[in-house]
Amino acid sequence: MKALHIAATGMMAQELNVEVISNNIANMRTTGFKRQRADFQDLLYTDMRRMGTSTSEAGTMVPTGVQIGSGVRTAATPRIMSQGNVLPTQKSLDVAIRGEGFFRIAMPDGRTAYTRDGSFERDSEGRMVTVDGYLLDPTIAIPENARDIAISATGTVQATVGNATAPQVLGQLDLARFVNKAGLEAIGDNLFLETEASGAALVASPGEEGYGNLLQAHLEMANVNAVTEISDLIAAQRAYEMNSRVIRAADEMLSSTAQIR
Repeated sequence: MKALHIAATGMMAQELNVEVISNNIANMRTTGFKRQRADFQDLLYTDMRRMGTSTSEAGTMVPTGVQIGSGVRTAATPRIMSQGNVLPTQKSLDVAIRGEGFFRIAMPDGRTAYTRDGSFERDSEGRMVTVDGYLLDPTIAIPENARDIAISATGTVQATVGNATAPQVLGQLDLARFVNKAGLEAIGDNLFLETEASGAALVASPGEEGYGNLLQAHLEMANVNAVTEISDLIAAQRAYEMNSRVIRAADEMLSSTAQIR
């Protein structure tokens, strides 16, 4: 009975759906996290009677036909790259992106990663790094005796150094954009890698056309909506239960058939 296999694919699909939802909920407080959703597609169909088949010499034909589906499969788990809420932190090296763009991060293996997480720190040499110690690209070093660090909306990093009365420019933050940002590969630690699907990074200064601007002493939170995730979780659970009932019904039908004498 095909119903057993069809319902099984439905249960497996909803298991994956719940896993995606649970990951979204688990990362509700992850800085710069972008939620995912599960997209599904129906499987191949068996034609019991093809539509358009001729039924007489007069040219009459089958208008709809008979097709039996094979179930469902997961097509993709795309990321929803919408803006998350921006909250104040009162920390001078925290930077939120308002609008399009990613910070560039120099990985130890030579690759360039991208992130929306602007919670930066200073390493032992004063360079701006991520919480895991990865260097910001381009590298910006802040002297030990620097004070009143300011990061403008357009990415200019300034500070008053030593006994100086006027601030000096320490560096310039830039942003990277992608034609298909949903095609970026997530590698954990709030980092993404460029792929053929995402296209090459397009780098420019914050505030330029098509790019977002920066907000110092703020961080972008995850774009996860708790109410939406819980309602999606309930819907996935009910879909799983209905598929399990189909399996139970098919089992009862097969049992009845086996008991016929």
